[in-house]
Amino acid sequence: MSKTNKEKINRLIIYYFSGTGNARNVTHWIDDIARNNNYESQIIDISKIKNRKDIIVPDNALIGFCSPTHGFNFPPIMFHFLLRFPKSNKNKTFIINTRAGLKAGKYFVPGMSGMAQYFSALILLLKGFKIIGMHPVDLPSNWISFHPGIKPTVVESIYNKRKRETERFALNLINNKSDYKGLRAILVDLLITPIAFLYYIIGRFILAKTFYASKDCSNCGLCIEKCPVQAIKLVDKRPFWTHKCESCMQCMNICPERAIETSHGYSFAIYYFISSYLVLKIYKLLNINPLLDSIFPAWLSNIFNFFIDIGLIVLLYFFFYRIFHYLLRFRFFERIVVYTSLTKWKCWRRYKIEKRY
Repeated sequence: MSKTNKEKINRLIIYYFSGTGNARNVTHWIDDIARNNNYESQIIDISKIKNRKDIIVPDNALIGFCSPTHGFNFPPIMFHFLLRFPKSNKNKTFIINTRAGLKAGKYFVPGMSGMAQYFSALILLLKGFKIIGMHPVDLPSNWISFHPGIKPTVVESIYNKRKRETERFALNLINNKSDYKGLRAILVDLLITPIAFLYYIIGRFILAKTFYASKDCSNCGLCIEKCPVQAIKLVDKRPFWTHKCESCMQCMNICPERAIETSHGYSFAIYYFISSYLVLKIYKLLNINPLLDSIFPAWLSNIFNFFIDIGLIVLLYFFFYRIFHYLLRFRFFERIVVYTSLTKWKCWRRYKIEKRY
């Protein structure tokens, strides 16, 4: 294998995950550059791989990984994919994360990668890969649970700029040049590491339990069919979001009836009730604080308190989501939820992205 690695690389394999299509488009841009430079190129959607044990890392191949950034890290599907990816004998590799890019007037505003690049790089280094590229691509943010979809004209200008940048990055790789743009904001990325950690262990579960389908749902099944991680199922003739949800926002953005919403008002009310009342009652009922203080020193007791809080909040959110899903059958409740959801209003645009390759 060491002999073949010294030969000129002429094969490219990119593994990618994509929700609304940003990462998929980036992958195809790089694939086009590779093919135009006489590379044998292959792109693989990891959500469609049935048996990951069949993955083989060929000699003399450049391996790439591309995924969106969720909660300042790669989404679990990509993170777990990297953990289980086969070892290499010094194959060259690169990492690309698409992240929430915006535009203020004439100025393009970059997103933040958090730990998306660094955790991935560490895993790949330990598996024997040689990293020659770490590159974030600032494409339009699609997290419409937090902000309206970006205007089509702005989407177009961001896409045009980032496509040119991605093609230059791809040419660098083809010409055996390293590109480590992903390391430029390392101090900021390290500072937001706690957010990435909290999102992984709690945020993604809670976010999944804010999605619902209003009475406008026609039961077309598109959200269930297109979910890349099969996280949506039909319960009581209504879409139900399970803990598998990656919060990629595809379902909300593609729904033809705009029926999929984020329950902003209800979710904030439930979070306040759980965190400020219910968790305290459970602590008092079970006598948790005195018990921990009697067993552990204060600093360790605080750590245990933190993780118990997280566990209780997640479990209670799951419980209340079941109740919430049941109550949606009642029009009065459903209307209250809908009109306290920001995603209901016309000004809260969806993010529509087409194939751009």
